[in-house]
Amino acid sequence: MKYILSVFLGAASYGILSTIVVLAYGSGYDLGEVVGSQLLTGFVLAWGLSFVMKWREKRSKGATAAGHKKPHTGSVSLTWKQRLMLMAAGAPTAITGLMYYQSLRYIPASLAIILLFQFTWIGVLIQSFSQRKRPNGIMFFTIAILFGGTMLAAGIIEQGTGKFNLTGVVLGLLSAVSYSLFILFSGKAVPSVHPAYRSAWMITGGLVLVFILFPPTFLFNGQIWGDLMLYGFLLGMFGAFIPPVLFAVGVPHIGEGMAGILGASELPVAVLLSSFVLNEHVSALQWIGVIIVLIGIALPELIKRRKIGLRNETSMSA
Repeated sequence: MKYILSVFLGAASYGILSTIVVLAYGSGYDLGEVVGSQLLTGFVLAWGLSFVMKWREKRSKGATAAGHKKPHTGSVSLTWKQRLMLMAAGAPTAITGLMYYQSLRYIPASLAIILLFQFTWIGVLIQSFSQRKRPNGIMFFTIAILFGGTMLAAGIIEQGTGKFNLTGVVLGLLSAVSYSLFILFSGKAVPSVHPAYRSAWMITGGLVLVFILFPPTFLFNGQIWGDLMLYGFLLGMFGAFIPPVLFAVGVPHIGEGMAGILGASELPVAVLLSSFVLNEHVSALQWIGVIIVLIGIALPELIKRRKIGLRNETSMSA
């Protein structure tokens, strides 16, 4: 249960980000400053947690050695190859933030999050290509449900496509591709290492990438000491620190299928905040679309678990 709750809360944390970013843009900050301050905060928090974990492990080893017991090896030493693998796995985190946050300049937050959630069927396609396995009928049915729900949730059926900015839509879809890669890599990159160390190196990789693309001038021109510090701290906590740590804890134990379902908690959180905090109009038909999208996300895993349950019942009765 704790692993399920871990992934659920990590995904819900992501739902807060779009509202904070829109508020930061309203205060005059640009994309590089917003994402850079977010990842810098996450970097400091993640490595702070890692050092605390290392200190506790050393104390634990010292205590067991004094008691003539076998020392407990709580962590695995990372090679530089493993560190680089984790940094590469963290790159999609930064790319997702860049694409998603930039899309918020062109389209409403409620639409941006719906586009981001196309990672559900994009992830299916990526897995199909990587495993050279064609999606089954259930997956095609699920994708159809997701597509219909997205059309409703995005307001396309009500408003048509004329009011949507193409640049914002493309950026939102690209963020979905990156997010699906992040979920895929977060569970597979050096899973034997403690989540705190894995997350620290993954966030480091994202930070390096963003600072290459957007040199951190805000560190030297004094902007970091203004409202940017507050926005960066909130974004760092809910976007760069809490979700990777919680995902690193939960995803290896519950699997990518269940993680995809729990990741859906991000969608209603983001839409609710965009409606109540940013005063964006979300119609009843759009809320129906959100519910349909959530059903579509959960459907494959629920069917799979139902089949496993029936199979177990059959084997027990036999």
